Amino acid sequence: MARLSDVIEDFIKQMMDDNNESELQIVRNELANYFSCAPSQINYVLTTRFTADKGYYVESRRGGGGCIIIRKVELNDNQSLSEIINDKIGDNITYNSALRIISGLFESEIITKREFYILKAVINDRTLSSFQENKNLLRANILKSAMLVLLSDI
Repeated sequence: MARLSDVIEDFIKQMMDDNNESELQIVRNELANYFSCAPSQINYVLTTRFTADKGYYVESRRGGGGCIIIRKVELNDNQSLSEIINDKIGDNITYNSALRIISGLFESEIITKREFYILKAVINDRTLSSFQENKNLLRANILKSAMLVLLSDI
């Protein structure tokens, strides 16, 4: 049986798909009532499943009942590529952070399942085990080079 967090995530993604919009506005308390859970459960899903690394921007608005706006960020322009390379990857990156980035690209259908698994294989700790001192630096360089090839218009 799926965990409640997975169900809520799938529900929000389905709402976005059904609306054919890159933005969704929800009221946290209403969603919590719908799932018979605490509003903090909705916060948990939003902060862990709808992150910038996965291609989402979440904004909370207060007043007038308050709402949460979830925006799907398209990663197909040069500015977004630059943001991923410079801001998200930087000079070094851990395996988990790198995995979040490539998972977001896969979920956004920017890279294929095959490309996802290839990237996952080349950045994992076992592959980079000979480079213990500079493993995160090497991982960042590999990931940046791959992003340049995969996300540019070649």
